[in-house]
Amino acid sequence: MTSLARPAGPDELLAEAQPRQLIVTIYGLYAREQPNWLPIAGVVRLMADLGIDGQAVRSSISRLKRRDILHSLRIDGAAGYALSPSMLEVMREGDRRIFDQRPASLADGWVQVVFTVPEAERGKRHELRTRLARLGFGPVAPGVWLAPGALAAEVSDVLARQRLSAYVDIFRGQYLGYAELPGRVRDWWDLDDLAAKYAQFVSHYRLVGRRLAQQPPDGGQAFASYVRMLTAWRRLRYLDPGLPVEVLPASWDGVAAAELFGQLSGMLRPLAHEHAMQALHD
Repeated sequence: MTSLARPAGPDELLAEAQPRQLIVTIYGLYAREQPNWLPIAGVVRLMADLGIDGQAVRSSISRLKRRDILHSLRIDGAAGYALSPSMLEVMREGDRRIFDQRPASLADGWVQVVFTVPEAERGKRHELRTRLARLGFGPVAPGVWLAPGALAAEVSDVLARQRLSAYVDIFRGQYLGYAELPGRVRDWWDLDDLAAKYAQFVSHYRLVGRRLAQQPPDGGQAFASYVRMLTAWRRLRYLDPGLPVEVLPASWDGVAAAELFGQLSGMLRPLAHEHAMQALHD
């Protein structure tokens, strides 16, 4: 059968996901309703649907354990893994960004993070930059990062949880000039790159949608398509700060991409869920 998961011509955003990224997607989708546990045998079966062999799955899970993303756990004698408490919190925060991110309003203002890290702790500086970029902040100046004001509570919680708050001051406010704000926003975020990634997502998954209309998938195909699409979408949403529409280019594929993701999710998710439950409980 023709695969719906990977039409020809993927580039960086839609390049082959790493096994550990796919495992995290599977756990995010299905572990939290188990509750918070999946048997390793079932995960191996599901990853086989994605073209990943059992050895690669176990190697990836070992890395996820070392990173405190998964914890080993036996239930009724079956070996499996649960999401760590910290990862459960990350996923709860991610649900809003992945499934329900809405553009900010200029009335929300902006949140500014200012940090100073001693040279002896420069690893913390790298971690701060990584965390802020992942939340959608853009660098305004050395040690000064900016995001829409709606992210203020999220960044405060994340930095406190990661024990980075001692290096940071957080401010809320308005932009008062002098340059036009849309131009300044382009200095702080690479909107051209983000727009290209959204356009690529739309082009790729419109093709998937046409194939779905022509040949409805079976459960395994729907599962593979949905997990790969969601993994790509998660990457994309963590690059997007959700800027106010007033500062975005007039032609912005983020809206079309979100609509397409919702449409395809509606078609694929129920079939994928049914397939996953069968594989996990065999």
